[in-house]
Amino acid sequence: MFDRIRTSALFGLHQATVAVGISLFPVAVFARQRLGINLPVRRLVETTGEAYENVDE
Repeated sequence: MFDRIRTSALFGLHQATVAVGISLFPVAVFARQRLGINLPVRRLVETTGEAYENVDE
């Protein structure tokens, strides 16, 4: 029971980070080109994806 809840929560978290990454893409491009700042959105998406893949079903 709790495994399904955990899996669903991690899937939702991963999907939310993907959506945030997509919506922040123009901001990330601007920050990198104009300000020289790299936003760690890719690392966040990869981390949540790995956590979702490592869930024991």
